[in-house]
Amino acid sequence: MVSAQRIQIGAAVRARLQSTAGVLKIPAQELDLFVFRGFLPASDCTALIERIDAYREPSKILADHPDPEFRTSETCNLDPDDPLTRRVEARIGALMGIDPAHGETIQGQRYAPGQQFKPHHDFFHTSEPYWPQQERIGGQRTWTAMIFLNTPEAGGHTNFPNAKVKIAPKAGNLVTWNNLDAAGEPNDNSLHQGMPVQAGTKYIITKWYRERPWG
Repeated sequence: MVSAQRIQIGAAVRARLQSTAGVLKIPAQELDLFVFRGFLPASDCTALIERIDAYREPSKILADHPDPEFRTSETCNLDPDDPLTRRVEARIGALMGIDPAHGETIQGQRYAPGQQFKPHHDFFHTSEPYWPQQERIGGQRTWTAMIFLNTPEAGGHTNFPNAKVKIAPKAGNLVTWNNLDAAGEPNDNSLHQGMPVQAGTKYIITKWYRERPWG
């Protein structure tokens, strides 16, 4: 049975974003996808990049994948007690309007030239061995909020192949989407990829929300 909470969160956040000044709905095929340009100030972006550089390590994935080039970026979880993390959390939370208890720890990611994250979903596949644990600690992911911290020299677009949208990385811009459809089911059109960086380095942070309190 689909959780009614998923449907409620999806509808509430969609309505909130559509009524928020500065938020633009991106025309996407059967996907709630929004962008807020200049969401995060340059000073916060620079400070977050410094933290990612200090704590980055090779990115991991929940399920085994036969392709060693599937995810080649570097990653770190931001310290939730850091005043900067708290400030950014609060800013994202005020935009999304989701109970903060539903939010996972913000993750920072760094993409050097040639690094990428091939097409994947943020929602959990319930057939995978990891699902029972994820179901216990908050259940399905609902919304994703991602912020570009810099503008690489070339490449590094976020591509939604099924929704037919490609977004260029631009410092300070927030992109957010619902990983589920209006019925609360995983939405295959949320498939996305971090395309290879061609020149420079790309930094982002990502915040995921669950259908229930996380952890």
